[in-house]
Amino acid sequence: MLGLSMDKILMLAVVAGLLLGPETLPKAAHYLGVGLRKLRAFADESTTRLRSEAGPTIDEVDWRKLDPRQYDPRRIIREALLDDADPPVAKPDRGL
Repeated sequence: MLGLSMDKILMLAVVAGLLLGPETLPKAAHYLGVGLRKLRAFADESTTRLRSEAGPTIDEVDWRKLDPRQYDPRRIIREALLDDADPPVAKPDRGL
């Protein structure tokens, strides 16, 4: 959940409680809940719309291969250099 552990969530709740106070904290929690529900509904609607417009081919895409965290410039350069290089040609032994 975005790298938030229970410790951090609890700390955020305590800070919010101190900053907002007991009168406005319930209103803020209500608005946060409404906002999160709207965000979840938007995400679900977007996913459904994407699947309906892209068709069945969207499930065939290997998303792990397109993950930007897999990007390693050293590997890409090494593979590009090795792919372009011609294999070494063995020279015949002339029996000196």
